[in-house]
Amino acid sequence: MAIYEGAGVALVTPFKDNGDVNYEVLERLVEEQIAEGTDAIVACGTTGEASTMTHEEHLDVIKFVCEVTKQRIPVIAGTGSNCTDTAVYLSQEAEKLGADGLLLVSPYYNKATQNGLKAHFKAVADGVKIPILLYNIPGRTGVTIKAQTIADLCLNVPNIVGVKEASGDFSAIADLLSLTDGKADVYSGNDNQIIPMMSLGGKGVISVLSNIAPAKTHEMCRAYLDGDVKLSARLQLEAIPLINALFCEVNPIPVKAALNLMGSQAGPMRLPLTEMEDKNQQILKNAMKEYGIL
Repeated sequence: MAIYEGAGVALVTPFKDNGDVNYEVLERLVEEQIAEGTDAIVACGTTGEASTMTHEEHLDVIKFVCEVTKQRIPVIAGTGSNCTDTAVYLSQEAEKLGADGLLLVSPYYNKATQNGLKAHFKAVADGVKIPILLYNIPGRTGVTIKAQTIADLCLNVPNIVGVKEASGDFSAIADLLSLTDGKADVYSGNDNQIIPMMSLGGKGVISVLSNIAPAKTHEMCRAYLDGDVKLSARLQLEAIPLINALFCEVNPIPVKAALNLMGSQAGPMRLPLTEMEDKNQQILKNAMKEYGIL
């Protein structure tokens, strides 16, 4: 069973000027996502800047999001690590804190073999009962989880149920969906490829765009699932200039800048991420105005 269908948000983590997590703003952001129709929340993923959090902060944010959400929509906790023991620990703790599912990025920097990836993901899966989505993003990790590897895990490990696909390799994605015959839940990890992914059998998206346009992102996915392909395609294409602006610097720099422009008080990034360059912020501002959200 899919954890969800439709638009999941890769939620930012708002920080105060002193660097602390801003839980008051985080609560408001969660409530806004639910009110606007978002189908699931991913806490502490790449967009949530989990890589610069301590383990304590990481788990505190997951706990808080689960408590605020109150099971109204699923909460998927980002608990991946390039250390298998750490990934197991974070995953087990997230399960105890109420997460409905886990998102596990492939181990970065180590550059494991495909057999190493299988052993890593299986070790985490053996330590928890809740469903797991793998996260294939070779542009950040330096390693690709091959289609056959994902298929083997989804077909043979009961609680590994699918993948967030941000490789952009549609041939590999088509191979995966063919190999698994509907037994792997595939979500787009790229906002500019939501409808193309769903046309191959994908379940939806884990979205950066949804931070600033949750209702439109939900509507795009819902229209496709309801059979209105023409509307879903139109919504996808209308969002392309804004999506491009959201990735003109490394995520989540632009999306946090966008939220701050909208008055949502997402706050600063943590180093090594820095504030958006003025010329790019102008590009973002213009795209937001054209899209009608500023």
